[in-house]
Amino acid sequence: MDKLKAVILAAGKGTRMNSELPKVIHKCDNQPMVHYVIKAAKDAGAMDVCVIVGYGASEVKKAIYDVVDFVTQAEQLGTGHAVKCAKDFIGTEGDVLVLCGDTPLITGETLTKLVELHKKLANGVTVLSAIVDDPTGYGRIIRDEQNGFVKIVEQKDADEEEQAVKEINSGMYIFNAEALSASLELLSNDNAACEYYLTDTIAIIKKIGLRVSAMALSGDEVDDIMGVNTIEQLERATAIMQSRNSQN
Repeated sequence: MDKLKAVILAAGKGTRMNSELPKVIHKCDNQPMVHYVIKAAKDAGAMDVCVIVGYGASEVKKAIYDVVDFVTQAEQLGTGHAVKCAKDFIGTEGDVLVLCGDTPLITGETLTKLVELHKKLANGVTVLSAIVDDPTGYGRIIRDEQNGFVKIVEQKDADEEEQAVKEINSGMYIFNAEALSASLELLSNDNAACEYYLTDTIAIIKKIGLRVSAMALSGDEVDDIMGVNTIEQLERATAIMQSRNSQN
């Protein structure tokens, strides 16, 4: 069995929550949001989980009662930089899930499917994507005529044709650990925000000749990738969570 680990991004403040509380420990149906992400990773077979903390690090650590490792991102220099902070944890063996601490509706079932597809295709990286009615604000998944993955383009960089694409990047991935470690070393912050973007590692991995795919969720499954940035979104996620629980 190849080794599977998970890295969870949980360093942001979440300014749109209008709260001093670190975003990932706001409660969704009585549990901190990040708890569900940790559980989903472990349900999908991740033996080790590393939570990247930053804003309110001590509060986040206190709120997490699951068995995890912690790494601190002292400065918020982008998602690529956050993951790079965990480079010793990532290592070069097996595969690594990279997840977001503010997506409480992600399930072990969806992540298991992602892991299985990644292994079956022997990918360098597999992106979890979704087909949505309104893709505004999300990075778009651009495919070629054979439906193969070409690139992720951020909304602000997308031309009119790319903006019309309904397939979006969830911000969740599974990487070959060795490919991720190598590509993190090659990241540049030569962009408008002067940040290190994790999505740039995907272009690097594709360029070195490894296969990249995207697994698209559709219909009700799309709820799995819902990120929570506002109190209204948290209320919606809680309602979906309660509805799921009542059906189980």
